[in-house]
Amino acid sequence: MKKLIQLFTVVFVSAFALLYVTSYLNSSEGYSGKNTLTVYNWGDYIDPDLIKKFEKETGIKVIYQTFDSNEAMMTKIAQGGTTFDVAVPSEYAISKMKEEGLLLPIDHSKLPNLKYIDPRFLNLSFDPGNKYSIPYFWGTVGIVYNPEMLGGKKITSWNDLWDPNLKNQILLVDGAREIMGMALNSLHYSLNDTNKAHLQEAKRKLDVLTPNIKAIVGDEIKMLLANEEAAVGIVWSGDAAEIMSENEKLDYVIPKEGTNLWFDNMVIPKTAKNIEGAHQFINFMLDPKNAAQNAEYVGYSTPNAKALEYLPKEIVEDERFYPSDELAEKLEVYENLGKKMLAYYNELFLEFKMHKK
Repeated sequence: MKKLIQLFTVVFVSAFALLYVTSYLNSSEGYSGKNTLTVYNWGDYIDPDLIKKFEKETGIKVIYQTFDSNEAMMTKIAQGGTTFDVAVPSEYAISKMKEEGLLLPIDHSKLPNLKYIDPRFLNLSFDPGNKYSIPYFWGTVGIVYNPEMLGGKKITSWNDLWDPNLKNQILLVDGAREIMGMALNSLHYSLNDTNKAHLQEAKRKLDVLTPNIKAIVGDEIKMLLANEEAAVGIVWSGDAAEIMSENEKLDYVIPKEGTNLWFDNMVIPKTAKNIEGAHQFINFMLDPKNAAQNAEYVGYSTPNAKALEYLPKEIVEDERFYPSDELAEKLEVYENLGKKMLAYYNELFLEFKMHKK
């Protein structure tokens, strides 16, 4: 009997421990209650002090999870096994998520700070009326380069990258839209072009660029450029700001032919359990002082017009990150190409990568 009681005790304690661990894992996986908010965002894309400030002001515990691509984020939300209250997808992903019923409408009456957003960044084609999304950050795709490693040469154009003197000196981000878009823009085509003849022409031009390409990489591109492992890199503007803070020799340029103007917006996924808390968080991030603090920490451009008043003058007057109206006219937002055309872009990009090998 004594052994039986001991056995029962062990089983009971084990079951209790398992229940506790399961509960903990569920919370870390995003199972929200009214006092918990699960935020799904890109890595290193928010000032951690703002999360602490939000928790202190509201009493809501934030569970912060990250993703490394829009596709991975959409897949996890579509699967529905994990609760997320706020997510931060890019514009083309928002368009797709709307089509697939993955988003809940946002109640603008609960966002008094929405009035601070620059009207230029509202009511865009991927979400008319901002029914499902609220601007978070924006930026461009461009060229980081090291003039010293290039003998003082300046880069102003996508077509400068085809200079034979840049042999084995260029790093590319591993993104089909970005690199196909670069080639299309270099040919003065839209980076949303769906003409297959134009796309084939862009792919052939990328093949010609192959001798100049040192590698096609992911997040490590920032470290490689800062450490001068290559002279040139195709990157997003926020990454450029981070790289340049590590190595002051580097410069960033928005090519004169034009490039991508991208937006990351806050949304409320269909999985949300704390919808009230989600609105509180979005409104908190729209506060001008919070938005300015976040922009200075992350390095990307804020769509919050009032926040610009709280940022250092050298940041808001830097046309590399806050381009002039004239240059802004040459920037394009990615459109949702549809599954078949996106697959064609990816196929051409894969062929290009195989050609490089």
